[in-house]
Amino acid sequence: MFFSFRKMNAVYLAAVTLMAACGPNPNAKKLDTATEGTIRISVDETYKPLIDSEIKVFESLYPKAHIIPTYKPETECFKDLLNDSARLVIVTRDFNQQELDYFKQLKYKPTSLLLAWDALALVVNKENPDSILNMEQVRGIMNGTNNERKWQLVFDNANSSTVRYILDSINMGKPLPTNTMAAKTNPEVVDYVSKNKDAIGVIGVSWISDPADSTAMAFTKKVSVVRLRADNGSDFVKPYQAYIGIGTYPLKRGFFFCLNEPYHGLGNGFATFLGSYEGQLVIKQFRLFPARLNVVFREANLK
Repeated sequence: MFFSFRKMNAVYLAAVTLMAACGPNPNAKKLDTATEGTIRISVDETYKPLIDSEIKVFESLYPKAHIIPTYKPETECFKDLLNDSARLVIVTRDFNQQELDYFKQLKYKPTSLLLAWDALALVVNKENPDSILNMEQVRGIMNGTNNERKWQLVFDNANSSTVRYILDSINMGKPLPTNTMAAKTNPEVVDYVSKNKDAIGVIGVSWISDPADSTAMAFTKKVSVVRLRADNGSDFVKPYQAYIGIGTYPLKRGFFFCLNEPYHGLGNGFATFLGSYEGQLVIKQFRLFPARLNVVFREANLK
C-alpha cells in the first residue's frame, strides 16, 4: 500500500508540473492588437501635420491604442522597415523591387497601399513678382540651367522625399544647382523663403495648407505659392485638391503606407484606419486628394 501511494504521488506531481508548463507565462510579452497596445512608426517628415492629426483621431476612437511616430527623411523610414525597427512607415512611394526581393528572401509578405495623391508646392517670398512658372522654367530652376534670374533653391533635407522626387521626376537624374541649400525642416524652408527675396522653396502641400479653411483654398500667409502650368496644360494653377486629383497640377506624387507586420497588430489597425472613411476625411482636410474616397467632380457656373 505504501508503494502504491508513492507511485500515485509521483504521477500527481508530474501532472502538476506539466500543467504549470502549459499554463500562461506571466513574463510573456503581450502582443498588440488592431486597436490596443503601443507601436512606433516611421513617417516621412513631410507629413507631420497630417499624421499628428490622424493619430489624434485614431487614439480618440481607440483609447487603448498608442501610436508613437518618428518623423524623418524617407530614406531613413525605409531603413527602419528593413532592419525591423518599425513595422509601419508612411512615405511617398511604394516598395521598389529590391526591397520586395529582400523581404521575399526572409519569407515575409509586406503590404502597401496608395492612400492619397499628394503634391509638392513651390513657394517664394511675398515680394517676389515671379509667382507664375511653366514646367520648362521649373526644370531650368531645378537643374541650374535657368538664366532668367538667379534663384536660391531651398529644400527641407538633403535626403528628403522632395529631393528624390525632383531628381527622379523633374531633373531625370541631373544634379541640383551647386548653391542649393537644405534648411533641415519644412517650417525652416518657409521661414527662410519669407526672409529672402531670391529664394524658392520646395515643400509638401500639407505643410502650407490651412486645415481650418473649409473651402480648401487657403495657404499660409508667410509666403506666396507659385502657380504652375503643366507641359500640355493651358492654365496656371496652384496645388488645390481638385487640380491634384485630375492631374492639372504637374508636381503630383503618391502617399503610401508600407507595412511589414507578421500578425494583425496595431500597425495593421492604424494602416486600415488611414484608408477608412474617417482617415480619408482627415487627409482631405490637409489638401491631399484622397485615393480611397469616391470623389465626383461637377462643373459649377459662378455668377
